Amino acid sequence: MFPGVADLVVGEDGLARCGWGASTPEYVAYHDDEWGRVVRDDTRLFEKLSLEAFQSGLSWLTILRKRDGFRAAFDGFDAEKVAAYGEAEIERLLNDPGIVRNRAKIEATIHNARAIDDLPVPLNELLWSFAPEPRPARLGALDQIPATTAESKAMAKELKKRGFRFVGPTTAYALMQAMGMVDDHVAGCHVPP
Repeated sequence: MFPGVADLVVGEDGLARCGWGASTPEYVAYHDDEWGRVVRDDTRLFEKLSLEAFQSGLSWLTILRKRDGFRAAFDGFDAEKVAAYGEAEIERLLNDPGIVRNRAKIEATIHNARAIDDLPVPLNELLWSFAPEPRPARLGALDQIPATTAESKAMAKELKKRGFRFVGPTTAYALMQAMGMVDDHVAGCHVPP
């Protein structure tokens, strides 16, 4: 999953981090403060779901560097507001250099906001219903981190059934990591379990 990246690195601050989490200031902040931390707020979950979809085929660093632009462009990821977007907003977004200007992903984000409005339960309740059993210990190496799991496949299937787009099993697993449903920090990482 992380070819050519050391499992654990020690940063200039003397803290041991997962190898991917130390190469740039954006990665350090994301790794230390967000990745693997529990999120249950629907607005933040919609943001994470949307950003994971935009990341598909791109570097996560690209998304992190544009995150403030995404937040501004998509009304802070207020699903109710985004669900009301029409063609004028799509054109505005396609011309916004602060985000990834991909029509399919923009339209998927709007479509997913509408799908959230149609859910019979809050988004966090639906997503957290796919939480796997906790692992007994952290994994020892980055190459032990799966790209998909039975739970991420089930989550993706349910989201697609409910009309969500850009939510394949790999994206679903990345969302599970981003929302703290799974803790994929490697053994020895300073981030507390």
